[in-house]
Amino acid sequence: MLSHVYVGINNFEPALALYSAVMEVIGARQRFVDPTRPWAAWQPADAPRPLLVIGAPYDGQPAGCGNGQMIALMATSRAMVDRAYAAARAHGGACEGAPGLRPQYHANYYGAYFRDPDGNKLSVVCHDAFPD
Repeated sequence: MLSHVYVGINNFEPALALYSAVMEVIGARQRFVDPTRPWAAWQPADAPRPLLVIGAPYDGQPAGCGNGQMIALMATSRAMVDRAYAAARAHGGACEGAPGLRPQYHANYYGAYFRDPDGNKLSVVCHDAFPD
């Protein structure tokens, strides 16, 4: 359904560090990085799409966060959610909700929420019924 998601950032190096660490944990591979543009993208290990792209806005204006917008990244285990959240926090991510079950979404929804250094909200989620 998705081709790519583009996340506007203002401070490339801190954002690159955070996204690189989180993407490594969830098993995504870097497709490209160009600090001169600046932008970078990751893709699933086994497919060319969808891409998650970070970069400066094309219009040259500062990036801003939308209220209510969030990108949820898929994890294959609850332990992966924990590791991705820890990686995000270790690289400047701000806590928006520590890892845990969120039964208000469904009985097996295990997720964590954080903001990147520019304030973009992300989550890492596992929907598996079986704990690690």
